Amino acid sequence: MTEFWLISAPGEKTCQQTWDKLMTATTRANNLSTNNKFNIPDLKVGTLDVLVGLSDELAKLDAFVESVVKKVAQYMADVLEDSRDKVQENLLANGVDLLTYVTRFQWDMAKYPIKQSLKNISEIVSKAISQIDNDLKARASAYNNLKGNLQNLERKNAGSLLTRSLADIVKKEDFVLDSEYLITMLVVVPKTNYADWQRTYETLSEMVVPRSTNLLFEDQESGLFSVTLFRKAIDDFRLKARENKFMLRDFQYNEEELKADKEEMTRLSTDKKKQFVCIFRAAGMLLHHCWILLTGSYMCRLQGPLVRWLKVNFSEAFIAWIHIKALRVFVESVLRYGLPVNFQAMLLQPNKKNMKKLREVLNDLYKHLDSSAAAIIDQTTMDIPGLNLSQQEYYPYVYYKIDCNLLDFK
Repeated sequence: MTEFWLISAPGEKTCQQTWDKLMTATTRANNLSTNNKFNIPDLKVGTLDVLVGLSDELAKLDAFVESVVKKVAQYMADVLEDSRDKVQENLLANGVDLLTYVTRFQWDMAKYPIKQSLKNISEIVSKAISQIDNDLKARASAYNNLKGNLQNLERKNAGSLLTRSLADIVKKEDFVLDSEYLITMLVVVPKTNYADWQRTYETLSEMVVPRSTNLLFEDQESGLFSVTLFRKAIDDFRLKARENKFMLRDFQYNEEELKADKEEMTRLSTDKKKQFVCIFRAAGMLLHHCWILLTGSYMCRLQGPLVRWLKVNFSEAFIAWIHIKALRVFVESVLRYGLPVNFQAMLLQPNKKNMKKLREVLNDLYKHLDSSAAAIIDQTTMDIPGLNLSQQEYYPYVYYKIDCNLLDFK
């Protein structure tokens, strides 16, 4: 269960009594949830007007930060293209898994100094997350361009012999070059027609050079043959070849163009290695670094500039998100329970089978705090057509949900 309920209730004689009361009602008697104290430091309260305005601002900021956290997480999944377990291994906060970070939350005094006002702290978060969001867009664009170029390159080098690049297939010596009368043509012949080609190619036109064909390359379906003939016979040869299911490849040997193709291939391959480097272990020995295709279904854990950036900034964004939750609990608790600040923040991890029961127990425990909220909850237990009050998620106690299931696997 990756869902948490972050709640707060006013301190009774002591905050410890509030905690003990929750534990007795939800854990010790009926195992409805696993609970942890959620430590929020003594933050600056400010004025009532500021708190009211900040409550709305924090709600919007919460939604924005959550959206960025999910975007970074989903992009990590898209880049790794691996199983859920492998992706989750890279989604850490401060070097630990998300559940551990949330359940052991400690306010980061260095990033978010508590001597600052609540508004200033929220602005620090907003500025940092906006920067991550903008950087992600830029990096995603560059990555998608690289990925598109690589996919085009892979198609170009793995497609049909009628369309694929010939840069690594043909050589200068395969062609008659700089001849006024002769030209070497390339013909794609289905494997099932090899014998027909060898038997008939010299007679497809009157001006074919005898014994001039050579098999240069073959894939699973076809072979690429060269054949030399007189230039003025090209059209007639092409027509007769097509009638016999032999397809001429429109290709003229140009050393400069082939060199450019090879250089582009090398450049993109180098870019790919920089982005994706994986380490294989076999028989306990570390093998050489190697790169593997983006479309591979068995990619190992990858390290590279983009993945490292995603890991670092996912951690930053997730940490900021949980601090925003803490700010919201603090602000809402002060607004609801008043001054002096006296409340206990608690993190509940519900037992999935008992979520409805847990909600009822919490309502019984805290309904005295807000009778109007308790009345709304009672109404939602009734099946009233057209009434959907449960979507309001307003309870007698302060409540915010934290869902650590951030990935949408299709």
